[in-house]
Amino acid sequence: MVYVLNVYGKPLMPCSSVIARLLLKQGKAKVKGRTPFTIQLLYKTETEYVQSLTHGLDSGSAKVGSAVSGEKGNIVYMAQIETRNDISKKMQQRSKYRRNRRNRKTRYRKARWLNRKNSMKKDRFSPTMTSKIHAHVREMKFVQTVLPISKTIIETATFDPHALKNPAVLTNKWLYQKGINYGYANTKAYVLTRDGYCCQHCKGKTKDKRLEVHHIIFRSENGSDEEDNLLTLCKTCHDALHRGEIVLKKKGKKKGQLNHATQMNSIGSQLLKRTHAEETFGFVTKEHRQLMRLPKEHYFDAVAIATQGKEPTFKTSTVLFKKCVPDGDYQQTKGVRSEQVIPTGKLFGFRKFDKVQYKGNDYFIKGRMSTGYAILMDTEGDKVDLKPIPKFSKMKRVSARKSWMTIPKIIPSFYSCAT
Repeated sequence: MVYVLNVYGKPLMPCSSVIARLLLKQGKAKVKGRTPFTIQLLYKTETEYVQSLTHGLDSGSAKVGSAVSGEKGNIVYMAQIETRNDISKKMQQRSKYRRNRRNRKTRYRKARWLNRKNSMKKDRFSPTMTSKIHAHVREMKFVQTVLPISKTIIETATFDPHALKNPAVLTNKWLYQKGINYGYANTKAYVLTRDGYCCQHCKGKTKDKRLEVHHIIFRSENGSDEEDNLLTLCKTCHDALHRGEIVLKKKGKKKGQLNHATQMNSIGSQLLKRTHAEETFGFVTKEHRQLMRLPKEHYFDAVAIATQGKEPTFKTSTVLFKKCVPDGDYQQTKGVRSEQVIPTGKLFGFRKFDKVQYKGNDYFIKGRMSTGYAILMDTEGDKVDLKPIPKFSKMKRVSARKSWMTIPKIIPSFYSCAT
C-alpha cells in the first residue's frame, strides 16, 4: 500500500507497490515520505477520482487507535499512537532544580508568586492534558495529508453516562440538555415523602419543624446524590451531627470512580469542539469489534469505528506504531555547578531522536557521545544493548527527529484475524 499525492500535494487514493515502482522508474513521481511510504506525482492528471473515506479515531489517555476505511469496508490505513505521560514528572524535576538553585545562589531575591502568564489563564488545561489533545489533533491532520478523508468519527468515552440514567438519549439527542443530576430537587422531595416528613434520628422529639435532607456519606467524601445516600433530619439533629455530637448508624453510598472517564470526556469534548467530527461511544465499538471477531487492540477498535459495523476487508497489514516525544532538549548544562555544557544541536550530523539505520535495522538515537559513539533505542524508548557501541560513521541517517517516533510493523496474526 503506497499513498499518493497529486502534483499540488493534494491526497489521492492509494495505489499498489507495483504501480508506485513503475511511476518512480519512469520519472513520473518522486518519493515524498518513507514512513508511511508516500509518492507525489510529477504530472497533472485529467481526472482525480477519489472515494469517500472515513477516519476512525479511538481516543485514549495512554494509547490512541487510528484507522481509515472506504465505503465498502476496505481498510487502507492503521496506526497506534502512544501519548506522553512523563510531562508532570519532568516539570516537578525542573521545579526541584529551580528551587535548589534559588537556595544556593539567589536567596537574597524577593520571592515572586503567580508571575507566569500561563498559570493565570482561565479555563486552561494542564500541560499533560494539552499534550494529549494535541496528539489526537496531530494524528487527524497527518491522516488528512496522505488520504482524502471525507468524514471523521471519534470514540469519546467508554460509555455514555447520560444513557445510564435515561436510555432515551440514544435516540433523542435533545434529552442531553437534561443532565444526570437533572431533577435532584425531585429526589429531595421523594426522600422527604419516603421518610414521612419526620427526622429519622430523633423521630420528632426535638420538635424542630425545619427539615433538611442530609448526605449519609458526605459529598466531600465522594458521597452520592441518589436517594440511597440521603436521609431526612431536623435542623437540630443535622447541626449536632456536623458538630460530631451524634453518629448515624445507617450506611450510605459513594459515587462511582470515574477519574479515567472524566479525563477521556474532557479530551473528547475538546476534540469535538476543535474539529467537525462525529461522536461514538466505546460500547458501540466493542459490539462491532466482537461481531468482526477481531482481537482487543486500539487499532482494531479504530477499524470498528471507521467501518461503522461493516465487515472489514484489510488492504494493508501494516500498522504504524508511533510514540510522542519532546520537541527538544532544554537542559543546557549538567554537573553540580553546571560546568559541563550539553550540546543540543547536531553532533557529527546527528541529533537526539533521529531515525538511523545500523546493520540493516532501524533505530532511534537515545544519547550521543562527543567521542563519536551513540546509544540507540527502539520505538518503545527502551535502550538496545549493542556491542560494540555503535559509531556515527557506521550509521545512516534515515530521517530527522519529529514530534513522534514511527515504526511500521506487520501484524503476525493478521490473516487469521481477518478471516
